Amino acid sequence: MIATLDTAMYSLGQLFLAPVLIAIAALFAYAFVALGALAWQARQRRGGHPAGFELLALARARPELDATALERIAHERLELARLATRVAPMLGLVATMIPMGPALRALGDGQLADVSQALAVAFSAVILALIAAAITYTVLTWRRRWYVRDLDAIAAQRAEAA
Repeated sequence: MIATLDTAMYSLGQLFLAPVLIAIAALFAYAFVALGALAWQARQRRGGHPAGFELLALARARPELDATALERIAHERLELARLATRVAPMLGLVATMIPMGPALRALGDGQLADVSQALAVAFSAVILALIAAAITYTVLTWRRRWYVRDLDAIAAQRAEAA
């Protein structure tokens, strides 16, 4: 009974390796796209281009939006980076643990080449996941800071106009 359950759990766990690795690759790609977008927006903000100040532009275009609505929009725009920051390390851990089962079995059978291959996959995946998390955390932090400044500027402009 226990042996059957053990084999079933092992097999089920191995099914998740490919989807987890694909998700890590997608998060890694997203991290660099988000970093590029952040760099572009930073350039726009330094140059005073209105597109770099998206909340200010939105507040001007839609004056009916109150502070709560603007905060909700800012929160929604940060959500993907926040999700990537939290999920990437979890997937990295999963991608580290899944190949450990085959590595331990190969070690028990004296197949060191298979151990090496499984460990290479495990550590490569966690490295990419942590890099993705670090990048998206940086993007999240900078954007959050910008949105807070923009919301403060909008509040000040509206207070002066009132």
